[in-house]
Formats: sequence, C-alpha cells, structure tokens
Amino acid sequence: MVGTMTQPPKDSLLELTILSQTEAVGPENSISPSEVARAVAPEDWRPLMTATRRAALRLQAAGRIEILRKGKPVPADEVRGVIRLRIIQ
Repeated sequence: MVGTMTQPPKDSLLELTILSQTEAVGPENSISPSEVARAVAPEDWRPLMTATRRAALRLQAAGRIEILRKGKPVPADEVRGVIRLRIIQ
C-alpha cells in the first residue's frame, strides 16, 4: 500500500495529551514527558521525546503548565535533564 508510512504526530496532539494527562492527575501531582510520548506512540515513543519537551515548553510559555525539576518549577532556560509536568490551577 502506498503512503502507509506513519506521519509523526502533530505538535497539537502532544500538547493536547500533555494537558489531558496533567489535568487527570491534578495540580498536586505531575507526569513524566515519557508518559505523554508513550500515550501518543506506544510502540515507538522514544523518537517523540524531543517534540514532547518542545510541546511542554510551548504550554509553559502559554501559562498552561509548569515544568518541574527536582519538584520545583523552573523557567524555560533551566529546562534540562529529568523534568516533570504539572497543570496550573
């Protein structure tokens, strides 16, 4: 079949998944970006990690989520290493 190659998910799908998952756990809890990537592409989620982090940065800039390092919110220029995502009330 021609054209069966899977297209990478659109950034909006990653953003919607981040919002859905963070809303589901509430503002007292956080999620890992890998949970988002796994929800979007369970069999091949690792290639989505960079796009997932970029989507999180866009949502942070829009004031929708917080990005946490070691349990504390960090500004965009300090986002590196292991991070977690949390919805803003």
